Amino acid sequence: MKLKLTYKKAAAIFLVSFFLLVVIFLWKEIEDSPEFEPVESTRSPNTYERIKKKGTLKAVVKYNSSSYFVYRGRPMGFEYELLQELCDHLKVNLEIAVNNDINETIQGLKNNRYDLMAQNLTVTGNRKDDLSFTTPFIQTQQVLVQRKRNRNRAEPNFLNSVLDLANKTVYVEKNSAYLRRLNHLSDEIGGTINVVSDSVYGVEALIARVAEGIIDYTVCDENIGILNQFYHPEIDISLYVSFPQNISWAVKPGAVQWQTIVDNWINEFKKTRKYHFLYYKYFESPRAAERRGSEFNSISGNRISKYDALIKQLSGQWDWRLISAIVYHESRFNEDAGSWAGAYGLMQLMPVVAETYGIENVEDPRQNLTGGIKLLNALNNRFIKSIPDSTNRIKFVLAAYNIGLGHVYDAQRLASKYGKDPKIWDNSVEFYLRNKSQEKYYTDEVVRFGYCRGHEATDYVRKVSNFYKQYINLIEK
Repeated sequence: MKLKLTYKKAAAIFLVSFFLLVVIFLWKEIEDSPEFEPVESTRSPNTYERIKKKGTLKAVVKYNSSSYFVYRGRPMGFEYELLQELCDHLKVNLEIAVNNDINETIQGLKNNRYDLMAQNLTVTGNRKDDLSFTTPFIQTQQVLVQRKRNRNRAEPNFLNSVLDLANKTVYVEKNSAYLRRLNHLSDEIGGTINVVSDSVYGVEALIARVAEGIIDYTVCDENIGILNQFYHPEIDISLYVSFPQNISWAVKPGAVQWQTIVDNWINEFKKTRKYHFLYYKYFESPRAAERRGSEFNSISGNRISKYDALIKQLSGQWDWRLISAIVYHESRFNEDAGSWAGAYGLMQLMPVVAETYGIENVEDPRQNLTGGIKLLNALNNRFIKSIPDSTNRIKFVLAAYNIGLGHVYDAQRLASKYGKDPKIWDNSVEFYLRNKSQEKYYTDEVVRFGYCRGHEATDYVRKVSNFYKQYINLIEK
């Protein structure tokens, strides 16, 4: 009886072991197959959970005249405004990075450096191994960019058919879908197209080189071509080199929940008037040419305002782009701006501040900037010992510039009383300043300066900090 029981146990162990080996083998086969797509682990926060926990969406965009740029001090762009709408929907902040190298961007997406690739991507089969595409925003076709035929002279390089591309040289952006399309087209027409993968110039820079006659041909998406025709009326984009293709954003493979959330938002937002307005604003409006050609466009002029040189001269220890962000939010670069409270000029100096720092004429831009920067210096000196981290300290200085030093000190005392760090702005002092309009806080025994509309100051810090980040992205120091 004992031997019989031992035999049954051995048989059972053998069967269980065999079953486990079969399961492991089958799983390995599935995992190694090209159709297998890993889903984010449920044991660690997935992309969407990470976004919500940090309160920040990290998106990567391209720097061009349709996606993301600065015009007259204001960050703009189709992708930029769409991302702002998405972040408003999710109730999170937007953190933007710029990268025009698609391979680096894909790697950053995989490594969680970015949460979303908002780059007007052409949906192609070979990209689906590295990216999970969202619901398409638009459909477009790739077009050949060449100079128009001129009635007054022969244009021997003008092409009427894709067959004429044989033995021609076409410059395209490095690692782009245009490069792959031309390689395929070369096989289709049975003639060699000399495709130059350009690692220096982006799509719009190549279009400009065609317009200037430096190169003969490049390729772009039709909507980008239409936009650039406003600025370069001498280019022709009538020759299609592809069938209609979907244009999408992308997330990393396996981020199923996050992709579903983005897809649902895109499907709903595309039905709104706001979406159609944004598309018209950046791709169809004649004003696009005005923006594109302005000296105050970061792409064509690399200038923020007409006061750039003066701000650089006076900024001293400060990054001139930070001072520009402050001036934008104080006066929109209007030297005659005034407020009901008596503030005046580029940096909205109050009379008492002007008197304190010896400013005789607040209407003079140089004197006004000098007074504002002196006030920033004084506020910075108040915090420099207690808050050694300069990035964090700037937010305290901005808040004090907007609402006064006393109210910021009150918020620090409240933070300390309620167990938060009075040297940290985000989710600490910021919270108590924002809520200092509530009786619970402005009547607290540690508060010395009473009631204030703290949300205005915290919004000011957030907006100036955001613009400063955009200027760092797009404007040379």
